[in-house]
Amino acid sequence: MKNDTFRNPIIKGGYPDPSVCRVGDDYYMVTSSFSYFPGLPVFKSRDLVHWEQIGNAISRPSQLDYRNCDSSEGLWAATIRYHKGMFYIVNTLDVQGRTYRYNFILTSKDPAGEWSDAVIIKGADGIDPSLYFDEEGRIWYCGNMIPEDLKYPTHKMIYLCELDRNTFQFIGRRHIIYDGNVDHSLFMEAPHIYHVQGMYYLMTACGGTQTNHCVNICRSKSLFGPYEPCPRNPIVTNRGLRLINDLGVAVTGHGDLVQTQEGEWYMLLLGIRPYEQEIDDYERYQPRKWIRTPDRNRNAQFNLGREVFMVPIAWDYDGWPLVDNHNGMVNLEERRPGLSYNRPPLHSRVDNFEDESLDMIWCMRRPVQTPFHDLTQRPGYLRMELLPVKLEDMETPAMLVRRQQHYNFQAALAMEFEPLRDGEEAGMVLTQNERFSFLLVKEIHRGKPRISCYRVVNGTRELIGCSEIGSGRVYLFVEGSEGRYDFYCGSKERDKRVVVLGADGSILSTLVADGYVGTYLGMYASSGHEKSKNHADFDWFRYEIIED
Repeated sequence: MKNDTFRNPIIKGGYPDPSVCRVGDDYYMVTSSFSYFPGLPVFKSRDLVHWEQIGNAISRPSQLDYRNCDSSEGLWAATIRYHKGMFYIVNTLDVQGRTYRYNFILTSKDPAGEWSDAVIIKGADGIDPSLYFDEEGRIWYCGNMIPEDLKYPTHKMIYLCELDRNTFQFIGRRHIIYDGNVDHSLFMEAPHIYHVQGMYYLMTACGGTQTNHCVNICRSKSLFGPYEPCPRNPIVTNRGLRLINDLGVAVTGHGDLVQTQEGEWYMLLLGIRPYEQEIDDYERYQPRKWIRTPDRNRNAQFNLGREVFMVPIAWDYDGWPLVDNHNGMVNLEERRPGLSYNRPPLHSRVDNFEDESLDMIWCMRRPVQTPFHDLTQRPGYLRMELLPVKLEDMETPAMLVRRQQHYNFQAALAMEFEPLRDGEEAGMVLTQNERFSFLLVKEIHRGKPRISCYRVVNGTRELIGCSEIGSGRVYLFVEGSEGRYDFYCGSKERDKRVVVLGADGSILSTLVADGYVGTYLGMYASSGHEKSKNHADFDWFRYEIIED
């Protein structure tokens, strides 16, 4: 019996700012990755519901300069487009305390393969740009900008400028096609242009990517305007509800439209699945660089980051798009596209490190020129060098992590590591950024090995539990639920000893940790701040859902 609905999110975990394009019967998506490397994960689908990661557009350290990159700096919202045999990604790199920013283009004939080096577009200001290919084959760069005559603090304009097809540099003059002051749009960004039934539609993300997030749209008979705003703006938002609501979805926005080969329209956009836990004083988590002190969302936490949702879209009789479901909002259950069911092979819940290259699900915080991990020195094991960098440092630690994608999950690993002196540690981490993390590591304490669990808040460690351990192989476990984590260890896989139960997981909520990413978890090794020739060997890492 055919299932006519699907469950949101279609991609779980911190994969925000989705952009999508269709090539024949195939769909391709790219999402933000911020400071994590490899970056700009690329996905493929045949039915818009089931997606498989096929690559990373940023896969070589030489492609971009991540200089002094904060966890929520780096690669922001990208756009993916296809034109005459070539895939294009246009994106913003923001680093060095937001003082060094540029927009760039990548190209590839095979989205699952290597992408080109970044071509920086000189003079392209703003963030979250897009590309539009007109009927004559010209390439138009579409971006936002801060006007000289600022009418209000979050006032933005949208502009177009033609790109040279060979150099990807601006040619001709800049066309201002929409002024946010027309409808007092707030934080207008991520513009996308679509040509539908003879009209040009300009869709933008507005309201900021938190509690007032939404999608606005306007239209014109000419690519260059004037554009009239939709009288029903925003066309997509859940902001009229409390963040803890019966739908289970909040802060929806930042969308991209796609038309199926059957003529249906869908929007891919970001949203969160919050859990309820009130925090009365966010000011104790300082400094706050990215998210202002929460107001109406102080009881809604989310550790998974911003995820990829999808809603059906219809074009109403007046020519404006709307969400084509029972309530006009984004829900956990939506109508499935009329495409043949096509689910790629399920990703293994266990990585045994049997290949000579890492699974593309793994990433590190900022790229390194010299790898700190190896899969060939001891086949079947991931060997990780102990770098003189700790998890709390702004330098890149020896850490390989994947996204937490479910609230109810268990992660486990098998590790062989003998610390030789104080300061050496290796094991498992759960982290939002340098300032908010949990560590479950083997270390030396008073001359004896032990498993220690640390909580990192505002960049300061606190020991919250420990357990004696002998030499030899160790097994480390974490089990998660909404706002809670339990930590275990053992000398055998079936020997699970409690280290910490019920650790307050709200420190890994994006609202607490401050920024734009979700929680990552994985493997870590450090020699403190002194160099070491020691290493840790990881036999396997397992991540699985805990069923209710």
